[in-house]
Amino acid sequence: MKNFIMAIDGPAGSGKSTIAKILAEKNNLTYLDTGAMYRMVALYFFENNVDLDNDLEVKLNLKQIQMDIEKDRFILNGRDVSKEIRTPRVSGLVSFVARIKVVREKLVELQREISKGKNVVLDGRDIGTVVFPDASLKIFLVASPEERAKRRMKEYEEKGVEENFEAVLANIKERDMIDSTRKESPLKKAEDAIEIDTSFMTIEEVTNEISRLVKEKVGE
Repeated sequence: MKNFIMAIDGPAGSGKSTIAKILAEKNNLTYLDTGAMYRMVALYFFENNVDLDNDLEVKLNLKQIQMDIEKDRFILNGRDVSKEIRTPRVSGLVSFVARIKVVREKLVELQREISKGKNVVLDGRDIGTVVFPDASLKIFLVASPEERAKRRMKEYEEKGVEENFEAVLANIKERDMIDSTRKESPLKKAEDAIEIDTSFMTIEEVTNEISRLVKEKVGE
């Protein structure tokens, strides 16, 4: 297997990151967390009070950002921000940052560069449609808003973050609307993507199903 690209797309809370990490280990692939990359930009913009409607200000601040990913650690300008990028405040801002054209262009460029010559799995909202339209295998994960909100609540609880379920659910629905209607690279299923509804599936069931698809694709 050489230069195998797996694209996993889907809305917030559909299980993309969790599934992608497990699949990377099971299939000897490199995992690239593209969502975390956008979260790092969102965190930097938040901490530096960047006006998202000011194109020049966004461009200038984007040049000040250096990011690195070391296994499960996310480094922003030399600082480990692994916990900060998963907070509700960043979750509420990331969709607004991700719809900015210059931000998307910069991160898509980075994602393609990092993936060159590797067997990788990437998750996001436009991996199979924009970043890697010729990906070896495209998966589109879906789940009900309520189920995705429950998953987010569990994540917050595990991190010791207190949050209201209704607020999390409202954020999930708002992100769905923003992501699917934005002008730049909106969330949508690629025509050749395989859709999997994870609402009533365990993580193991989902990863086993996708691993089966990987073996089929490699066999071709």
